[in-house]
Amino acid sequence: MRIVELSDHPGDLLEAERQRRETAQERAQAQFERRRAKHQARVQRARRSRDEARGQHRWLAWLRGIVAVRREQRRAPQAPALIQVTAQEEILAAGVRGEGIVTTELGRALGAEWTLLRGYHNRLGEIDHLLLGPRGLVAIEVKYRNATVHCDGDTWWYDKYDRAGRLVERGQPLADNRGRSPSVQLNQPAGMLEQFLRTRGHPLPVQRVVLLTHAQSRLGNCRNRTVHIATSTGYVLDLLSRQPDHLGAAELGQLERLILRHHTRRP
Repeated sequence: MRIVELSDHPGDLLEAERQRRETAQERAQAQFERRRAKHQARVQRARRSRDEARGQHRWLAWLRGIVAVRREQRRAPQAPALIQVTAQEEILAAGVRGEGIVTTELGRALGAEWTLLRGYHNRLGEIDHLLLGPRGLVAIEVKYRNATVHCDGDTWWYDKYDRAGRLVERGQPLADNRGRSPSVQLNQPAGMLEQFLRTRGHPLPVQRVVLLTHAQSRLGNCRNRTVHIATSTGYVLDLLSRQPDHLGAAELGQLERLILRHHTRRP
């Protein structure tokens, strides 16, 4: 399977989040170093004053100097704590892992006649993966969650579990930061791409699959589905196996060029 990297928006977001954390850590460390340097200078001054008093046999001043040195030493600044990975960073890293799983598993199963276009984007949104080959075109939205996912049409929610398998949240909405459920996230850009291909002489239906890639992902009660929903790439392969080989190499080349032409980079 050939891989075409159109964009890596999740990876870019993850790198930006990591950079913010690392920058904050560097700032905290730099501030600590400045405070430590000032503190060491105060300790040295207190020691000099103490030692001068002793050299001059000013014993009361010498005793006061001992107390002053100890007081300054107790005021030593604390090294900054390690800034922990943020919840947002964990979510983004999980998304990147999930997309990597799909790429690896499809790559093992499909031959060179298939192309995986990663990070396709149009003005209605992004599609994590577009899988193009002799049996058709599949748009895949990847979700990596340790959860049981439910849906009714385009309304989605989930029950979340911790690593030990204990239920920690129930009935939480599943949506992006624009309030779109996974099916809407996928259907909007996939529908626009499908329409574009049709107007260019390729009335090719775009199969839409929301793929839950976490090992503990479960599909709960889902009604009135507007997309396919699966918990393994095997579902995608089975979906393709039921389609005839109807796209030749020449048409696949045309379709890929059109997809590349329609792809827009995120602002």
